[in-house]
Amino acid sequence: MIFSSITFLYFFLPFVLLLNFIVRGKGRNLFLFAVSVLFYAWGEPEFVFLMLAEIVFCFFLTGLKGKAFYALSVIVPFAVLAFFKFSDIFPIGISFYTFQLVSYCIDVHRGRVERQKNLITFAAYVTLFPQLVAGPVVRYSDVEEVLNGSNERKLDNGVSFEYGVMRFILGLGKKVMLANVLGEFAAEVSELSGRGLAASWCYAIAVALQIYFDFSGYSDMAIGLGAMLGFRFPENFRYPFISGSIGEFWRRWHITLGAWFRDYVYIPLGGSRVGTVRWIFNILTVWAFTGLWHGAEWNFILWGLMFALLLMFEKAVKKICKRTGGSPGDGVAFGIVRHAYVLWFVLVSFLIFHNTDLERAALDIASLMNFGGLITDDKELLMVSEFMVRNSFAVLAVGIVAATPLPAMLWRRFCGRIEVYKYGKAVLQVTESLAVAGILGLCTAYIIDGSFNPFLYFRF
Repeated sequence: MIFSSITFLYFFLPFVLLLNFIVRGKGRNLFLFAVSVLFYAWGEPEFVFLMLAEIVFCFFLTGLKGKAFYALSVIVPFAVLAFFKFSDIFPIGISFYTFQLVSYCIDVHRGRVERQKNLITFAAYVTLFPQLVAGPVVRYSDVEEVLNGSNERKLDNGVSFEYGVMRFILGLGKKVMLANVLGEFAAEVSELSGRGLAASWCYAIAVALQIYFDFSGYSDMAIGLGAMLGFRFPENFRYPFISGSIGEFWRRWHITLGAWFRDYVYIPLGGSRVGTVRWIFNILTVWAFTGLWHGAEWNFILWGLMFALLLMFEKAVKKICKRTGGSPGDGVAFGIVRHAYVLWFVLVSFLIFHNTDLERAALDIASLMNFGGLITDDKELLMVSEFMVRNSFAVLAVGIVAATPLPAMLWRRFCGRIEVYKYGKAVLQVTESLAVAGILGLCTAYIIDGSFNPFLYFRF
């Protein structure tokens, strides 16, 4: 079951929200566990018992003293993940719930959180359906207080039901009205035997934006669903395409995954407080694992190592500037250069990420520089590719703008000006309600009419 489906939107979700307000006391966690298992079993019935077995295994091992039991609680989930990563069958969401299990076991062992003594509550944490199959990676400490809260759980922990609805609908709009449409365009261009330079660049932009809106849209929906249920989930994206460095990009992209690798792999290895050779080893290790987390194919490993090399390059430049007393540069012109550098490598990286066939990825990258086997001078193919670009120019432009903070800034400015009037707040409430209803209506129509509706990160 996926969020952007009629079954979820108009049957499963209303049923869950209704019962979530009815069920009280300790039964709330049992209810959340039950509906989460139903949600997962709807799409992966053959693997639901694997997930449940891992939950029971980690729950009981964390209650046993000794380094051997602790080691098993970490090694076994990773071993299961590795087995499926290198097999032809891959359970949906296993990467996400494995990371949650392992982080819980490590945090309990280190004394960062208290061991959860109720199996149902622990299972509710791991299986919590809003973030079960595609994140964000939610740590036990993020939801511990709510899961162990009072019998009358209220939406009073900094979130609200209304906020959750709006966040969910905005995420749905990202997914259905942007990611899906951009994905259709990218799929059509990729089927051409040849294309022009403009189509190659539009294709690369569409691929990057599709991945961004697909995953950030899902994260928005997960955060919104969590808020509707009384949870505050961590943010997962903060406008990564405005970054001025690769390091900044990864502080803004898939934030919870980056934080997980930082806290449970990079820092335990010594982080940056080691010698140069060891630091290089740490960086390569973290990014090799980041690539493998996404898949056992070579394109993911190359994708991860590419970012490792870029991060090493940026740190080397900073060290050189520090030693010489210089500066990497300031001002508008240098800012544009830095931004262009980031966008170039991000586009290249996502072409590698998108193509499990490295030869095809190389052709896509070469086409950005107007050479290679995909660039053609065939007039008929050029006409077709140019028509595709013209036909999708509007959604590409909207996608580029929507990937920046500009729409949110304009909306806040609009709200600030309207609120000062006598009925300003009422006008804003009506406007927001109409906008949310409009987006939901458009998304519903697209889902009913369209057939292209994958979630890219379900395969991880």
